[in-house]
Amino acid sequence: MKLFLAPMEGVVDFKMRELLTDLGGFDMCVTEFIRVVDLTLPRRVFIRYCPELLNGGLTRAGTPVRIQLLGQVPHVLAANARKAVKLGSHGVDLNFGCPAKTVNKSKGGAVLLKEPEQIYQIIRAVREAVPQEHEVSAKIRLGFDDDSNSTEIVDAVQSAGASSLVIHARTKRDGYKPPAYWEKIPPLLERLTIPVVANGEIWQVEDAMRCRQRSGCNNLMLGRGALATPDLAAKIKAHVAGEDYQPLVWQKVVYHILHSSMHQDESMSEKYFSSRTKQWLGYLKLQYPQAHELFEKVKRLKRTHEVVDVLHQEL
Repeated sequence: MKLFLAPMEGVVDFKMRELLTDLGGFDMCVTEFIRVVDLTLPRRVFIRYCPELLNGGLTRAGTPVRIQLLGQVPHVLAANARKAVKLGSHGVDLNFGCPAKTVNKSKGGAVLLKEPEQIYQIIRAVREAVPQEHEVSAKIRLGFDDDSNSTEIVDAVQSAGASSLVIHARTKRDGYKPPAYWEKIPPLLERLTIPVVANGEIWQVEDAMRCRQRSGCNNLMLGRGALATPDLAAKIKAHVAGEDYQPLVWQKVVYHILHSSMHQDESMSEKYFSSRTKQWLGYLKLQYPQAHELFEKVKRLKRTHEVVDVLHQEL
């Protein structure tokens, strides 16, 4: 069983990947998408999105990181994919699932689900540009307004030469509203010979087990659930292995926030740590009652040292 950390735009950045993989359980991370329009991007852009490239494409814990690209021009995406793997990315992921209106208006992300032929042309161009030893994966949803062309989409992905596929078991219209329709994945698996990863609404170990059963997928991608329960991947792996596991207590969560180095990065703005801490507490509230109290203490604070001081009081 493999577990992947989802590429959550504006949430799972370098620091969050570092923190979550330190806790264990993840086999691969995918970066936030890098928007590609009409140019081969300079090295500094890839490094900004994926500082792990300076460490062999690995997080501090040694978890491989794969750059995700989003765009609609096949040859431009191919050139950027080639550059990404040369810089050290562990393969390339292509985003056909982002539901954001601003992205879809510029013909990126989930809007391409309406055009399986364009998906085919993009994946094929990238696959031909990237050496065979590097994976070219794709992330899709079941469809745009509905799932009526889901078979055409997965056929396009596979016939274009993708190495693997992540299926977020909702349409673009569904957004992130529960439920995820895991049961719609098995008919698609019958058409596929490439590995498939199921994604969507995995918040607890029990959800992961139900997802595996209903989707027919052994491998899973975790997103918001891993933010609400930072050691969710480790818990799932322990459960599957039949091992005892001691869940992460609140004080340990705070310890990891403080030792993530999020507050020690001089390249970030003064508000970065306070903003990210508040954002994360919004997810942690779902599993840790103490997060409500801590959020109330920090919600008006903006300076890093002020938030750090409050966090130390939690230990």
